[in-house]
Amino acid sequence: MTIDYKMLGKRLKDSRLSAKKTQEQIAEHLDVSVSYISQVERGVTKISLDTLAKYTAFINGDISAIISGVSIKDKAYMFDELNINILELYPKERQMVNDFVMLLMKNR
Repeated sequence: MTIDYKMLGKRLKDSRLSAKKTQEQIAEHLDVSVSYISQVERGVTKISLDTLAKYTAFINGDISAIISGVSIKDKAYMFDELNINILELYPKERQMVNDFVMLLMKNR
């Protein structure tokens, strides 16, 4: 898997704006330059995992969503993957999966 740093930067910027934080606030918190934050948000410069974790924690962001574009908090998390896999099952296996899901839901 390759990381699309332009997309990662866009997600960081969108998350920062949603958190109503400025690049200056992020830079000060991370002890980096505003120019560095700008470059990361444009995908020009790569960000370390440690810095990414600090950035997302500061804005109360979801690091998994920023990296992958998918949040485990999202109700549709893994929905497409599950559907694709279920389509490959035989009817009896599909029923077993459904029974298992119903059992999980019943015993929460």
